[in-house]
Amino acid sequence: MPLKDLREFISLLEDRGELKRISVPVATELEMTELADRAVKSGGPAMLFENVQGHETPVVINLFGTHQRMAWALGVDDIEDLTARLMKLLDLAQGPPSGVMGKVRALGDILGVARSQPKVVRRGPCQEVVVLGDDVDLGILPTIRCWPGDAGPYITLPLVVSRDPESGRRNVGMYRMQVYDRSTTGMHWQTHKGGAQHYRTGEQRRLDRMDVAVAIGGDPTTMWSGSMPLPPDMDEFAVAGLIRQDPVELVKCKTVDLEVPAQAEYVLEGYVVPGELRAEGPFGDHTGYYSPAEDYPVFHVTAITHRREPIYPTTMVGRPPTEDFFMGKAAERIMLPALRMALPEIVDMNMPAEGAFHNLLIVSMHKQYPGHARKVMNALWGMGLLMLTKTIIVVDHNVDVHNPSEVAWRVTANINPETDMVFSDGPIDDLDHATPVPKFGSKMGIDATAKGAMDGRTRPWPEDIVMSQEIKDLVTRRWKEYGF
Repeated sequence: MPLKDLREFISLLEDRGELKRISVPVATELEMTELADRAVKSGGPAMLFENVQGHETPVVINLFGTHQRMAWALGVDDIEDLTARLMKLLDLAQGPPSGVMGKVRALGDILGVARSQPKVVRRGPCQEVVVLGDDVDLGILPTIRCWPGDAGPYITLPLVVSRDPESGRRNVGMYRMQVYDRSTTGMHWQTHKGGAQHYRTGEQRRLDRMDVAVAIGGDPTTMWSGSMPLPPDMDEFAVAGLIRQDPVELVKCKTVDLEVPAQAEYVLEGYVVPGELRAEGPFGDHTGYYSPAEDYPVFHVTAITHRREPIYPTTMVGRPPTEDFFMGKAAERIMLPALRMALPEIVDMNMPAEGAFHNLLIVSMHKQYPGHARKVMNALWGMGLLMLTKTIIVVDHNVDVHNPSEVAWRVTANINPETDMVFSDGPIDDLDHATPVPKFGSKMGIDATAKGAMDGRTRPWPEDIVMSQEIKDLVTRRWKEYGF
């Protein structure tokens, strides 16, 4: 059965020895970050702070901070199980199955997709307590200030719900929110994200205001879904339902025309005014550097609803790896089948923690014709948020992209810098500090594949040094004889 809410996830982690309850007083100002940073970098547990200084509400952090906990959050023991399930569904989309049993199984898969669509219910725990108007006070949230240079406390694990003013399509994103005062926050809608597109459309249509809702907490799959780099026409709540194989229950908000997860711990309802901007930041970001103060939209809170005894989930980012790496790695593995559907020559991909998602992408591929590696690079730079990737390394199909030692060996050994380095210009992530101007800069592709006659090479490419299987088996059999 899929996990119903945050509480069930916490119980599961505790049962499996992956949760630490901390009963001594702990401050939201910096102290929680230092504890979480030490835990995530050492493979430590999730932490539930039961005695939060200045607040009655407990705080939980580092929920997704290992590959195993991330898999459990998505209802599996191994993320690759989800990858295989998605590949099955994509295969179905490419053509009808053959045979009676194949069609029966396909019908079950189709029905499973249909049943995963979000379901609006009349009431949910997230609205057990309703606070409206002048009574709204964001101070009831135990928001954390992560790093000494941060501009203030931030909501760091929200699901921000908005709707496209033209198409009506919903976007759910995970955007940091600096708390300014009792009823306003920043809304860090980065240029290339779905929320920012909705905001630009609102400006173009000269709207007086745009409804926004923010859910904090819920079942772990839905909590994570806002971090997925989905195409604009895909509903994050529907994808969450597909992954958990049970629809996400939604309730209508009290003061805005949006729906939010019924099992959330807190919901903030409100609006942004197109054209109204305010300085947001600095913020110690997932790049490992502070992002500077810049103007972003202002979120005005009209209502706070929450459970009677809420738990506040949060996260911290900083020098990688932090918790967001494990969240992003899960998205990478789940999105791989869709990427291979568009580029079937791709075998595997890896976005290492050190690359902070947009700085480095390593792909392995079956090379079939001259310029094929460059074709893959340019195709990746043209696909959704992969357009922000600063460096792409392409290796042969037999290279383990998750082994940094092997990748480094292949790259340094295989490239002729003059001919195998590709440079291009294009969009760059808002958080990138290396470009001379914001949001636009240089990109690099590295073709580290083996080169042969089809690449115009006239001398032979050397073979890898590999021991014969016969001798490897012999040594394995005699291992104890050698005295090891």
